[in-house]
Amino acid sequence: MAPVPSFPVKVGHIDDVQELNKAKPITVPERFVRDMADRPKLTENITTSTGIPIIDLSKLMEGDRDERFSEVMQLQTACEEWGFFQVLNHGIDLNVLENMEKVAKDFFVLPLHEKQKYPMAPGTVQGYGQAFVFSENQKLDWCNMFALGVEPPCIRNPKLWPSNPANFREILEIYSREIRELCKILLKYIAASLGLKGDVFEEMFRVAVQAVRMNYYPPCSRPDLVLGLSPHSDGSALTVLQQGKDSSVGLQILKDQTWLPVQPIPNALVINIGDTLEVLTNGKYKSVEHRAVTHKEKDRLSIVTFYAPSYEIELGPMPELVDEKNPCRYRRYNHGEYSKHYVTNKLQGKRTLEFAKIQPNTSN
Repeated sequence: MAPVPSFPVKVGHIDDVQELNKAKPITVPERFVRDMADRPKLTENITTSTGIPIIDLSKLMEGDRDERFSEVMQLQTACEEWGFFQVLNHGIDLNVLENMEKVAKDFFVLPLHEKQKYPMAPGTVQGYGQAFVFSENQKLDWCNMFALGVEPPCIRNPKLWPSNPANFREILEIYSREIRELCKILLKYIAASLGLKGDVFEEMFRVAVQAVRMNYYPPCSRPDLVLGLSPHSDGSALTVLQQGKDSSVGLQILKDQTWLPVQPIPNALVINIGDTLEVLTNGKYKSVEHRAVTHKEKDRLSIVTFYAPSYEIELGPMPELVDEKNPCRYRRYNHGEYSKHYVTNKLQGKRTLEFAKIQPNTSN
């Protein structure tokens, strides 16, 4: 089963941001207005290239020896220094991506009463609504979410899989199969970049957990006051993000204490390292805080897949990556316990990873 909170959750009234946007309010409701320190600075030139690494998967899979070595080194740098990269020539048919984007858009433009047939219960992360809300005074994100557990079948909630759009289920199944294969391939090369055997993660993860979340960010009259999605790192091993065509630039990553925009590359997918890989690599590859900002006139759609180990396995730093120079930084834990910890706390930077960290001994 997917993790659920073991305590009652009261979230208060949550406005649907698409409905708010339709009403064209002069002011933004107070629950969406961020404290001064948390507000995005939108004056920066977001057309500048941020240098986020680009990985050409075809060179890893089909290139000659020199090309493969060069691309593995590029992948190592991406994982070690950025925690994010965009992957080109990923092998997924563009029709599959376009169909998924269309069906997600078609869902979000349904009347509110239709979307509310698939409600996200307070404190949970499947269905339509806002996830990671745990109190009546918590600040809200300027975003509508629709999230579903995909694999293994035991984490699915069939009542939340919509019958409208009519082809939603079929398209999501095809899309998720393709993304799952991509994650397996990427983990194989990530293992190679660490000097490990290629199938080490697939064997360790057993039947990997996979979930999808569609995020829709309507325009906001005051994008300087709100966030589309609060800063956080992902609890997954890998996250795959598809940015909607013609969407505003909304994804930002935190690097060297500066928020950098991720410029979408046509037909590329954005990959980021999750907390699970940070633990397994003993901090060599780090999950990175990221957030979403909004736009005054443009909307934005993203489709995000989270790929993680089975809830049943125990995780900890891999022995090959622990030595005198790199002492063990994280304890061993059950992945299901960490997943429950992650989804039952609000998004707050990398704070959820404290669950796994070994605290330094400060006693004399």
